[in-house]
Amino acid sequence: MNSTTDELTQAQLLIQSHTKSTLSRSLPYRPLPLCESIATASRSLISGLPSTGHGVEKTVSHLIEDIALGLNGSSLSSNYYGFVNGGATPAARLADNLVTLHDQNVQVHLPKETIATAVEDKALTMLLDLLHFDHETFKERIFTTGATSSNILGLACGREWILQKKLARAVANEAGAWIDSVGELGLLEACKTAGIESLQILTTMPHSSLRKAASILGLGRASVIDVGLSENPLTFDMQKLEKLLSRDGFAAIVVVSCGEVNTGGFATQSWYSMQKLRSLCDKYDAWLHVDGAFGVFARALTGQEYNQVASGAQDLDFADSITGDAHKLLNVPYDCGFFFCAHSEVAQQVFQNPNAAYLNAETAGPAGIPSPLNIGIENSRRFRGLPVYATLMAYGRAGYVDMLERQVRFARAVASFIDHHNDFEILPEHLQGTSTMIEKIFIVVLFRAKDDDLNRELVSRVNASSRIYVSGTMWSGSPASRIAVSNWQVDPPRDLAIVEAVLDGVVTKWHNETLEALRIKQSA
Repeated sequence: MNSTTDELTQAQLLIQSHTKSTLSRSLPYRPLPLCESIATASRSLISGLPSTGHGVEKTVSHLIEDIALGLNGSSLSSNYYGFVNGGATPAARLADNLVTLHDQNVQVHLPKETIATAVEDKALTMLLDLLHFDHETFKERIFTTGATSSNILGLACGREWILQKKLARAVANEAGAWIDSVGELGLLEACKTAGIESLQILTTMPHSSLRKAASILGLGRASVIDVGLSENPLTFDMQKLEKLLSRDGFAAIVVVSCGEVNTGGFATQSWYSMQKLRSLCDKYDAWLHVDGAFGVFARALTGQEYNQVASGAQDLDFADSITGDAHKLLNVPYDCGFFFCAHSEVAQQVFQNPNAAYLNAETAGPAGIPSPLNIGIENSRRFRGLPVYATLMAYGRAGYVDMLERQVRFARAVASFIDHHNDFEILPEHLQGTSTMIEKIFIVVLFRAKDDDLNRELVSRVNASSRIYVSGTMWSGSPASRIAVSNWQVDPPRDLAIVEAVLDGVVTKWHNETLEALRIKQSA
Protein backbone atom coordinates (compact mmCIF):
# COMPACT_ATOMS: atom_id res chain seq x y z
CA MET A 1 0.00 0.00 0.00
CA ASN A 2 3.03 2.26 0.05
CA SER A 3 3.12 4.94 -2.63
CA THR A 4 6.12 7.03 -3.52
CA THR A 5 6.04 10.78 -3.03
CA ASP A 6 6.49 11.27 -6.77
CA GLU A 7 3.53 9.01 -7.53
CA LEU A 8 1.23 10.81 -5.10
CA THR A 9 2.36 14.20 -6.41
CA GLN A 10 1.67 13.14 -9.98
CA ALA A 11 -1.77 11.80 -9.03
CA GLN A 12 -2.64 15.07 -7.29
CA LEU A 13 -1.54 17.05 -10.35
CA LEU A 14 -3.78 14.89 -12.56
CA ILE A 15 -6.78 15.52 -10.30
CA GLN A 16 -6.09 19.27 -10.17
CA SER A 17 -5.76 19.41 -13.96
CA HIS A 18 -9.00 17.46 -14.46
CA THR A 19 -10.87 19.69 -12.01
CA LYS A 20 -9.59 22.84 -13.67
CA SER A 21 -10.46 21.66 -17.19
CA THR A 22 -13.93 20.51 -16.09
CA LEU A 23 -14.81 23.76 -14.34
CA SER A 24 -13.34 25.95 -17.10
CA ARG A 25 -15.55 24.50 -19.82
CA SER A 26 -17.81 27.03 -21.43
CA LEU A 27 -21.36 27.00 -20.10
CA PRO A 28 -23.79 25.40 -20.37
CA TYR A 29 -22.26 22.07 -19.36
CA ARG A 30 -23.78 19.01 -21.08
CA PRO A 31 -26.34 17.46 -18.68
CA LEU A 32 -25.85 13.90 -19.93
CA PRO A 33 -22.80 12.02 -21.19
CA LEU A 34 -22.86 10.61 -24.70
CA CYS A 35 -24.14 7.03 -24.93
CA GLU A 36 -20.80 5.89 -26.32
CA SER A 37 -19.02 7.50 -23.35
CA ILE A 38 -21.12 5.44 -20.94
CA ALA A 39 -20.45 2.30 -22.95
CA THR A 40 -16.71 3.01 -23.02
CA ALA A 41 -16.66 3.71 -19.28
CA SER A 42 -18.52 0.46 -18.59
CA ARG A 43 -16.05 -1.56 -20.67
CA SER A 44 -13.14 0.04 -18.82
CA LEU A 45 -14.19 -1.26 -15.39
CA ILE A 46 -11.70 -3.76 -14.02
CA SER A 47 -12.96 -7.33 -13.95
CA GLY A 48 -12.38 -7.89 -10.25
CA LEU A 49 -10.05 -7.36 -7.30
CA PRO A 50 -6.46 -7.31 -8.62
CA SER A 51 -3.95 -9.52 -6.83
CA THR A 52 -1.46 -6.69 -7.09
CA GLY A 53 -2.70 -3.12 -7.08
CA HIS A 54 -2.33 -0.92 -10.16
CA GLY A 55 -0.94 1.98 -8.14
CA VAL A 56 -2.36 5.41 -7.39
CA GLU A 57 -1.24 7.18 -10.57
CA LYS A 58 -2.69 4.57 -12.92
CA THR A 59 -5.90 4.38 -10.88
CA VAL A 60 -6.38 8.16 -10.96
CA SER A 61 -5.77 8.16 -14.73
CA HIS A 62 -8.46 5.48 -15.07
CA LEU A 63 -10.91 7.50 -12.99
CA ILE A 64 -10.34 10.66 -15.01
CA GLU A 65 -9.99 9.23 -18.52
CA ASP A 66 -12.63 6.49 -18.29
CA ILE A 67 -15.02 6.72 -15.33
CA ALA A 68 -15.55 10.49 -15.31
CA LEU A 69 -16.61 10.46 -18.96
CA GLY A 70 -19.57 8.26 -18.06
CA LEU A 71 -20.94 10.48 -15.28
CA ASN A 72 -23.86 12.84 -15.80
CA GLY A 73 -23.79 16.60 -15.29
CA SER A 74 -26.54 16.74 -12.66
CA SER A 75 -24.44 19.10 -10.53
CA LEU A 76 -22.27 20.76 -13.15
CA SER A 77 -25.02 21.64 -15.64
CA SER A 78 -27.65 24.33 -15.22
CA ASN A 79 -29.73 22.41 -17.79
CA TYR A 80 -30.18 19.27 -15.70
CA TYR A 81 -33.83 19.52 -14.66
CA GLY A 82 -34.44 15.98 -13.46
CA PHE A 83 -35.75 15.22 -9.97
CA VAL A 84 -34.65 18.22 -7.84
CA ASN A 85 -30.87 17.97 -8.11
CA GLY A 86 -29.01 21.05 -6.93
CA GLY A 87 -25.47 21.89 -7.95
CA ALA A 88 -22.51 22.76 -5.77
CA THR A 89 -21.43 26.37 -5.40
CA PRO A 90 -17.68 27.00 -5.75
CA ALA A 91 -17.36 27.70 -2.01
CA ALA A 92 -19.23 24.50 -1.11
CA ARG A 93 -17.18 22.43 -3.56
CA LEU A 94 -13.87 23.68 -2.16
CA ALA A 95 -15.04 23.08 1.39
CA ASP A 96 -16.05 19.54 0.46
CA ASN A 97 -12.46 18.89 -0.63
CA LEU A 98 -11.34 19.91 2.86
CA VAL A 99 -13.92 17.56 4.36
CA THR A 100 -12.18 14.65 2.65
CA LEU A 101 -8.70 15.92 3.42
CA HIS A 102 -9.28 16.33 7.17
CA ASP A 103 -11.77 13.45 7.43
CA GLN A 104 -13.53 14.42 10.66
CA ASN A 105 -16.11 12.25 12.40
CA VAL A 106 -18.37 14.88 13.96
CA GLN A 107 -20.67 12.61 15.89
CA VAL A 108 -19.12 13.19 19.32
CA HIS A 109 -18.82 16.76 20.60
CA LEU A 110 -15.17 17.12 21.69
CA PRO A 111 -14.61 20.87 21.97
CA LYS A 112 -11.06 20.51 23.35
CA GLU A 113 -10.00 18.28 20.45
CA THR A 114 -11.75 19.60 17.33
CA ILE A 115 -13.89 22.53 16.27
CA ALA A 116 -15.95 20.37 13.89
CA THR A 117 -19.18 20.21 15.93
CA ALA A 118 -18.99 23.95 16.66
CA VAL A 119 -18.70 24.63 12.90
CA GLU A 120 -21.74 22.48 12.21
CA ASP A 121 -23.74 24.19 14.94
CA LYS A 122 -22.83 27.58 13.49
CA ALA A 123 -23.81 26.38 9.99
CA LEU A 124 -27.17 25.20 11.29
CA THR A 125 -27.88 28.51 13.04
CA MET A 126 -26.99 30.41 9.85
CA LEU A 127 -29.39 28.13 7.98
CA LEU A 128 -32.10 29.01 10.50
CA ASP A 129 -31.32 32.69 9.84
CA LEU A 130 -31.55 32.26 6.06
CA LEU A 131 -34.96 30.62 6.45
CA HIS A 132 -36.17 33.12 9.09
CA PHE A 133 -36.56 30.59 11.89
CA ASP A 134 -35.95 31.43 15.54
CA HIS A 135 -32.89 29.81 17.15
CA GLU A 136 -34.70 29.34 20.43
CA THR A 137 -37.71 27.67 18.88
CA PHE A 138 -35.68 25.00 17.09
CA LYS A 139 -32.93 24.19 19.54
CA GLU A 140 -32.60 20.61 18.31
CA ARG A 141 -30.90 20.65 14.91
CA ILE A 142 -28.72 18.26 13.00
CA PHE A 143 -27.39 17.48 9.53
CA THR A 144 -28.55 14.26 7.86
CA THR A 145 -28.05 12.46 4.55
CA GLY A 146 -31.15 14.16 3.17
CA ALA A 147 -34.85 14.81 3.68
CA THR A 148 -35.60 11.07 3.63
CA SER A 149 -33.53 10.39 6.73
CA SER A 150 -34.79 13.67 8.20
CA ASN A 151 -38.35 12.41 7.75
CA ILE A 152 -37.35 9.28 9.67
CA LEU A 153 -36.15 11.55 12.48
CA GLY A 154 -39.37 13.58 12.35
CA LEU A 155 -41.65 10.55 12.50
CA ALA A 156 -39.51 8.89 15.19
CA CYS A 157 -39.67 12.00 17.37
CA GLY A 158 -43.38 12.34 16.69
CA ARG A 159 -44.00 8.72 17.57
CA GLU A 160 -42.09 9.18 20.84
CA TRP A 161 -43.86 12.41 21.79
CA ILE A 162 -47.46 11.41 21.08
CA LEU A 163 -47.12 8.03 22.78
CA GLN A 164 -45.53 9.66 25.83
CA LYS A 165 -48.60 11.89 25.99
CA LYS A 166 -50.88 8.85 25.82
CA LEU A 167 -48.72 6.94 28.34
CA ALA A 168 -48.91 9.86 30.76
CA ARG A 169 -52.70 9.76 30.64
CA ALA A 170 -52.82 5.97 30.92
CA VAL A 171 -50.82 5.92 34.18
CA ALA A 172 -52.13 9.19 35.61
CA ASN A 173 -54.16 7.40 38.26
CA GLU A 174 -51.35 5.09 39.34
CA ALA A 175 -49.44 6.46 42.30
CA GLY A 176 -45.72 6.63 41.62
CA ALA A 177 -46.13 5.22 38.10
CA TRP A 178 -43.10 5.64 35.84
CA ILE A 179 -43.82 7.11 32.42
CA ASP A 180 -41.45 5.38 30.06
CA SER A 181 -40.69 6.00 26.42
CA VAL A 182 -41.06 4.16 23.12
CA GLY A 183 -37.29 4.15 22.90
CA GLU A 184 -37.18 2.18 26.15
CA LEU A 185 -40.34 0.03 25.98
CA GLY A 186 -40.57 -0.59 22.25
CA LEU A 187 -43.45 0.38 20.00
CA LEU A 188 -45.76 -2.56 20.72
CA GLU A 189 -45.41 -2.40 24.50
CA ALA A 190 -45.80 1.39 24.54
CA CYS A 191 -48.99 1.22 22.43
CA LYS A 192 -50.37 -1.58 24.59
CA THR A 193 -49.72 0.30 27.82
CA ALA A 194 -51.13 3.55 26.41
CA GLY A 195 -54.23 1.86 25.00
CA ILE A 196 -53.40 2.80 21.42
CA GLU A 197 -54.74 0.53 18.67
CA SER A 198 -53.16 2.34 15.75
CA LEU A 199 -50.79 5.20 14.96
CA GLN A 200 -51.72 7.15 11.82
CA ILE A 201 -49.84 9.64 9.66
CA LEU A 202 -52.27 12.20 8.23
CA THR A 203 -51.09 14.21 5.24
CA THR A 204 -51.81 15.38 1.67
CA MET A 205 -50.02 14.21 -1.50
CA PRO A 206 -46.98 12.95 0.45
CA HIS A 207 -43.55 12.26 -0.99
CA SER A 208 -42.76 8.54 -1.31
CA SER A 209 -40.05 8.92 1.35
CA LEU A 210 -42.76 9.46 3.96
CA ARG A 211 -44.14 5.97 3.41
CA LYS A 212 -40.60 4.63 3.37
CA ALA A 213 -39.93 6.27 6.74
CA ALA A 214 -43.19 4.86 8.11
CA SER A 215 -42.15 1.38 7.00
CA ILE A 216 -38.68 1.65 8.57
CA LEU A 217 -40.12 2.82 11.89
CA GLY A 218 -42.62 -0.03 12.14
CA LEU A 219 -45.62 2.24 11.61
CA GLY A 220 -46.33 0.75 8.20
CA ARG A 221 -46.90 2.32 4.81
CA ALA A 222 -50.65 1.80 5.30
CA SER A 223 -50.55 4.22 8.25
CA VAL A 224 -50.04 7.12 5.82
CA ILE A 225 -53.54 8.46 5.12
CA ASP A 226 -54.32 11.17 2.58
CA VAL A 227 -56.73 13.77 3.93
CA GLY A 228 -56.78 16.23 1.03
CA LEU A 229 -59.84 17.91 -0.46
CA SER A 230 -61.31 16.07 -3.45
CA GLU A 231 -61.20 19.19 -5.63
CA ASN A 232 -57.70 20.19 -4.48
CA PRO A 233 -55.93 17.11 -3.03
CA LEU A 234 -52.89 19.04 -1.80
CA THR A 235 -55.02 21.16 0.57
CA PHE A 236 -56.07 19.68 3.91
CA ASP A 237 -59.72 18.78 4.40
CA MET A 238 -59.87 20.15 7.95
CA GLN A 239 -63.17 18.44 8.80
CA LYS A 240 -61.87 15.05 7.68
CA LEU A 241 -58.61 15.66 9.53
CA GLU A 242 -60.36 16.47 12.80
CA LYS A 243 -62.62 13.45 12.48
CA LEU A 244 -59.59 11.16 12.18
CA LEU A 245 -57.70 12.92 14.98
CA SER A 246 -60.61 12.56 17.39
CA ARG A 247 -60.98 8.79 17.15
CA ASP A 248 -60.52 6.88 20.40
CA GLY A 249 -57.58 4.50 20.54
CA PHE A 250 -55.68 6.31 17.79
CA ALA A 251 -52.60 8.55 17.89
CA ALA A 252 -51.50 10.75 15.00
CA ILE A 253 -48.67 12.60 13.30
CA VAL A 254 -49.80 15.32 10.89
CA VAL A 255 -47.40 15.94 8.00
CA VAL A 256 -47.41 19.08 5.83
CA SER A 257 -46.11 18.73 2.25
CA CYS A 258 -44.12 21.93 1.80
CA GLY A 259 -43.22 21.65 -1.88
CA GLU A 260 -45.09 18.76 -3.54
CA VAL A 261 -42.71 16.78 -5.74
CA ASN A 262 -44.66 16.91 -9.03
CA THR A 263 -45.97 20.47 -9.01
CA GLY A 264 -43.84 22.26 -6.42
CA GLY A 265 -47.09 23.32 -4.74
CA PHE A 266 -47.73 23.87 -1.03
CA ALA A 267 -50.24 22.17 1.29
CA THR A 268 -50.74 25.38 3.27
CA GLN A 269 -51.25 28.80 1.75
CA SER A 270 -51.82 31.11 4.70
CA TRP A 271 -51.20 31.83 8.35
CA TYR A 272 -54.67 30.46 9.05
CA SER A 273 -53.85 27.03 7.57
CA MET A 274 -50.82 26.43 9.80
CA GLN A 275 -52.52 27.98 12.83
CA LYS A 276 -55.55 25.69 12.32
CA LEU A 277 -53.29 22.62 12.01
CA ARG A 278 -51.43 23.63 15.16
CA SER A 279 -54.70 24.12 17.02
CA LEU A 280 -55.99 20.67 16.01
CA CYS A 281 -52.69 19.00 16.91
CA ASP A 282 -52.71 20.65 20.35
CA LYS A 283 -56.33 19.65 20.90
CA TYR A 284 -55.73 15.97 20.11
CA ASP A 285 -52.08 15.58 21.21
CA ALA A 286 -50.79 15.10 17.65
CA TRP A 287 -47.31 15.92 16.35
CA LEU A 288 -47.02 18.46 13.50
CA HIS A 289 -44.21 17.68 11.06
CA VAL A 290 -43.23 19.59 7.88
CA ASP A 291 -41.62 17.82 4.92
CA GLY A 292 -39.88 20.83 3.40
CA ALA A 293 -37.25 19.16 1.20
CA PHE A 294 -37.11 22.11 -1.20
CA GLY A 295 -40.28 24.06 -0.39
CA VAL A 296 -38.90 25.38 2.89
CA PHE A 297 -36.51 27.59 0.91
CA ALA A 298 -39.47 29.67 -0.31
CA ARG A 299 -39.13 31.40 3.08
CA ALA A 300 -35.99 33.12 1.76
CA LEU A 301 -37.85 34.91 -1.06
CA THR A 302 -38.42 38.63 -0.50
CA GLY A 303 -39.97 40.28 -3.58
CA GLN A 304 -43.71 40.96 -3.91
CA GLU A 305 -43.91 38.85 -7.05
CA TYR A 306 -43.05 35.81 -4.92
CA ASN A 307 -45.74 36.36 -2.26
CA GLN A 308 -47.93 33.53 -3.57
CA VAL A 309 -45.25 30.85 -3.14
CA ALA A 310 -43.70 32.41 -0.03
CA SER A 311 -47.10 32.17 1.67
CA GLY A 312 -46.93 28.40 1.22
CA ALA A 313 -43.96 28.29 3.59
CA GLN A 314 -45.37 30.92 5.95
CA ASP A 315 -45.67 30.23 9.67
CA LEU A 316 -43.90 26.88 9.63
CA ASP A 317 -42.77 27.98 13.10
CA PHE A 318 -45.94 26.28 14.35
CA ALA A 319 -44.41 22.90 13.48
CA ASP A 320 -42.87 20.49 15.97
CA SER A 321 -40.29 19.37 13.40
CA ILE A 322 -39.09 20.39 9.94
CA THR A 323 -36.97 18.63 7.32
CA GLY A 324 -35.06 20.01 4.36
CA ASP A 325 -32.46 19.15 1.72
CA ALA A 326 -29.34 21.29 1.62
CA HIS A 327 -28.17 19.44 -1.51
CA LYS A 328 -31.14 20.86 -3.38
CA LEU A 329 -31.67 24.63 -3.29
CA LEU A 330 -28.76 25.41 -0.95
CA ASN A 331 -26.51 23.90 -3.64
CA VAL A 332 -24.03 21.98 -1.50
CA PRO A 333 -22.63 18.58 -2.56
CA TYR A 334 -24.44 15.33 -1.91
CA ASP A 335 -25.35 14.18 0.58
CA CYS A 336 -26.69 16.81 2.98
CA GLY A 337 -30.07 17.27 4.61
CA PHE A 338 -31.13 18.96 7.83
CA PHE A 339 -33.62 18.46 10.64
CA PHE A 340 -35.03 21.04 13.05
CA CYS A 341 -37.03 20.08 16.13
CA ALA A 342 -38.79 22.21 18.74
CA HIS A 343 -38.52 19.55 21.48
CA SER A 344 -34.88 18.97 22.37
CA GLU A 345 -35.51 16.25 24.95
CA VAL A 346 -37.50 14.04 22.57
CA ALA A 347 -34.71 13.39 20.06
CA GLN A 348 -32.33 12.40 22.84
CA GLN A 349 -34.88 9.95 24.24
CA VAL A 350 -35.08 8.26 20.84
CA PHE A 351 -31.49 8.41 19.60
CA GLN A 352 -29.29 8.33 22.70
CA ASN A 353 -26.50 5.78 22.94
CA PRO A 354 -27.00 4.02 26.30
CA ASN A 355 -24.22 2.25 28.19
CA ALA A 356 -21.47 3.75 26.04
CA ALA A 357 -19.36 5.85 28.38
CA TYR A 358 -16.60 6.21 25.81
CA LEU A 359 -19.03 8.03 23.51
CA ASN A 360 -20.37 10.38 26.17
CA ALA A 361 -17.22 11.91 27.62
CA GLU A 362 -18.40 15.36 26.47
CA THR A 363 -22.15 15.48 25.88
CA ALA A 364 -22.25 19.25 25.72
CA GLY A 365 -19.57 21.90 25.76
CA PRO A 366 -19.68 25.51 26.92
CA ALA A 367 -21.99 26.42 24.05
CA GLY A 368 -24.44 23.63 24.93
CA ILE A 369 -23.78 21.64 21.75
CA PRO A 370 -25.01 18.04 22.11
CA SER A 371 -23.13 15.14 20.56
CA PRO A 372 -24.87 14.56 17.20
CA LEU A 373 -24.86 10.80 17.75
CA ASN A 374 -27.38 11.27 20.58
CA ILE A 375 -29.88 13.26 18.50
CA GLY A 376 -29.65 11.52 15.11
CA ILE A 377 -29.43 8.13 13.43
CA GLU A 378 -25.72 7.79 12.73
CA ASN A 379 -22.91 7.10 15.16
CA SER A 380 -20.36 7.92 12.46
CA ARG A 381 -20.56 10.30 9.51
CA ARG A 382 -18.60 12.83 7.50
CA PHE A 383 -18.27 16.55 8.20
CA ARG A 384 -21.41 17.54 6.22
CA GLY A 385 -21.75 20.94 7.81
CA LEU A 386 -18.50 22.45 6.46
CA PRO A 387 -19.75 23.04 2.87
CA VAL A 388 -22.92 24.60 4.33
CA TYR A 389 -20.86 26.88 6.56
CA ALA A 390 -18.61 27.86 3.64
CA THR A 391 -21.35 28.61 1.13
CA LEU A 392 -23.44 30.66 3.57
CA MET A 393 -20.37 32.62 4.59
CA ALA A 394 -19.30 33.20 0.98
CA TYR A 395 -22.63 34.35 -0.47
CA GLY A 396 -24.72 35.45 2.51
CA ARG A 397 -28.45 36.16 2.47
CA ALA A 398 -28.28 38.47 -0.56
CA GLY A 399 -26.42 35.89 -2.64
CA TYR A 400 -28.95 33.17 -1.87
CA VAL A 401 -31.96 35.41 -2.45
CA ASP A 402 -30.53 36.31 -5.87
CA MET A 403 -29.85 32.64 -6.65
CA LEU A 404 -33.35 31.54 -5.67
CA GLU A 405 -35.08 34.40 -7.46
CA ARG A 406 -33.20 33.57 -10.69
CA GLN A 407 -34.40 29.98 -10.40
CA VAL A 408 -38.02 31.03 -9.85
CA ARG A 409 -37.92 33.59 -12.69
CA PHE A 410 -36.58 30.95 -15.06
CA ALA A 411 -39.17 28.35 -14.01
CA ARG A 412 -41.92 30.92 -14.58
CA ALA A 413 -40.52 31.85 -17.99
CA VAL A 414 -40.57 28.17 -19.00
CA ALA A 415 -44.13 27.82 -17.67
CA SER A 416 -45.25 30.85 -19.68
CA PHE A 417 -43.66 29.45 -22.85
CA ILE A 418 -45.41 26.10 -22.37
CA ASP A 419 -48.75 27.67 -21.47
CA HIS A 420 -48.76 29.62 -24.75
CA HIS A 421 -47.50 26.72 -26.89
CA ASN A 422 -49.83 25.01 -29.37
CA ASP A 423 -48.44 21.54 -28.64
CA PHE A 424 -47.97 21.55 -24.84
CA GLU A 425 -50.11 22.23 -21.80
CA ILE A 426 -49.38 23.10 -18.18
CA LEU A 427 -50.40 20.81 -15.34
CA PRO A 428 -52.35 20.71 -13.07
CA GLU A 429 -55.19 21.51 -15.46
CA HIS A 430 -56.75 24.19 -13.25
CA LEU A 431 -53.68 26.41 -13.81
CA GLN A 432 -54.00 26.48 -17.61
CA GLY A 433 -54.53 29.95 -19.04
CA THR A 434 -55.22 31.56 -15.65
CA SER A 435 -53.95 35.00 -14.74
CA THR A 436 -52.51 33.66 -11.48
CA MET A 437 -50.71 30.66 -13.02
CA ILE A 438 -47.29 32.33 -13.10
CA GLU A 439 -47.56 33.53 -9.50
CA LYS A 440 -48.10 29.95 -8.31
CA ILE A 441 -44.97 28.55 -10.00
CA PHE A 442 -42.07 27.99 -7.61
CA ILE A 443 -39.25 25.92 -9.15
CA VAL A 444 -41.12 22.98 -10.72
CA VAL A 445 -42.97 23.07 -14.06
CA LEU A 446 -45.24 20.10 -14.76
CA PHE A 447 -46.50 19.71 -18.34
CA ARG A 448 -47.52 17.29 -21.08
CA ALA A 449 -47.77 17.15 -24.86
CA LYS A 450 -51.32 17.59 -26.13
CA ASP A 451 -50.84 14.72 -28.58
CA ASP A 452 -51.10 11.49 -26.55
CA ASP A 453 -48.69 9.58 -28.77
CA LEU A 454 -46.05 12.29 -28.51
CA ASN A 455 -46.71 12.62 -24.77
CA ARG A 456 -45.84 8.96 -24.19
CA GLU A 457 -42.43 9.56 -25.77
CA LEU A 458 -41.86 13.15 -24.68
CA VAL A 459 -39.34 12.57 -21.88
CA SER A 460 -37.16 10.22 -23.94
CA ARG A 461 -37.24 12.53 -26.97
CA VAL A 462 -36.33 15.59 -24.90
CA ASN A 463 -33.47 13.81 -23.16
CA ALA A 464 -32.20 12.39 -26.46
CA SER A 465 -31.23 15.96 -27.39
CA SER A 466 -28.51 15.82 -24.68
CA ARG A 467 -29.02 19.58 -24.30
CA ILE A 468 -31.45 19.41 -21.38
CA TYR A 469 -32.57 16.63 -19.05
CA VAL A 470 -36.09 16.28 -17.63
CA SER A 471 -37.66 13.55 -15.51
CA GLY A 472 -40.98 11.86 -16.13
CA THR A 473 -43.85 11.24 -13.75
CA MET A 474 -47.55 10.36 -13.80
CA TRP A 475 -50.37 12.85 -13.39
CA SER A 476 -54.05 11.89 -13.37
CA GLY A 477 -53.09 8.47 -14.68
CA SER A 478 -51.15 9.77 -17.70
CA PRO A 479 -47.45 10.44 -18.39
CA ALA A 480 -46.19 13.94 -17.62
CA SER A 481 -42.84 15.73 -17.73
CA ARG A 482 -41.18 17.76 -14.99
CA ILE A 483 -38.70 20.59 -15.27
CA ALA A 484 -37.25 21.20 -11.80
CA VAL A 485 -34.93 24.21 -11.55
CA SER A 486 -32.41 24.03 -8.72
CA ASN A 487 -28.90 24.81 -9.96
CA TRP A 488 -27.06 27.93 -8.78
CA GLN A 489 -25.71 28.59 -12.32
CA VAL A 490 -29.11 29.20 -13.92
CA ASP A 491 -29.16 32.07 -16.41
CA PRO A 492 -32.81 32.75 -17.35
CA PRO A 493 -32.32 34.26 -20.86
CA ARG A 494 -29.63 31.76 -21.92
CA ASP A 495 -31.33 28.70 -20.48
CA LEU A 496 -34.82 29.65 -21.69
CA ALA A 497 -33.51 29.84 -25.26
CA ILE A 498 -32.12 26.30 -24.89
CA VAL A 499 -35.37 24.88 -23.47
CA GLU A 500 -37.45 26.56 -26.19
CA ALA A 501 -35.15 25.23 -28.92
CA VAL A 502 -35.25 21.67 -27.58
CA LEU A 503 -39.03 21.54 -27.08
CA ASP A 504 -39.73 23.16 -30.47
CA GLY A 505 -37.23 20.76 -32.06
CA VAL A 506 -38.95 17.75 -30.51
CA VAL A 507 -42.34 18.90 -31.85
CA THR A 508 -41.00 19.67 -35.34
CA LYS A 509 -39.29 16.27 -35.60
CA TRP A 510 -42.43 14.52 -34.35
CA HIS A 511 -44.66 16.27 -36.88
CA ASN A 512 -42.21 15.50 -39.70
CA GLU A 513 -42.05 11.84 -38.73
CA THR A 514 -45.85 11.67 -38.49
CA LEU A 515 -46.27 13.22 -41.94
CA GLU A 516 -43.66 10.89 -43.41
CA ALA A 517 -45.35 7.84 -41.88
CA LEU A 518 -48.68 9.02 -43.31
CA ARG A 519 -47.14 9.55 -46.76
CA ILE A 520 -45.63 6.05 -46.75
CA LYS A 521 -48.94 4.55 -45.63
CA GLN A 522 -50.87 6.36 -48.39
CA SER A 523 -48.38 5.35 -51.09
CA ALA A 524 -48.36 1.70 -50.03
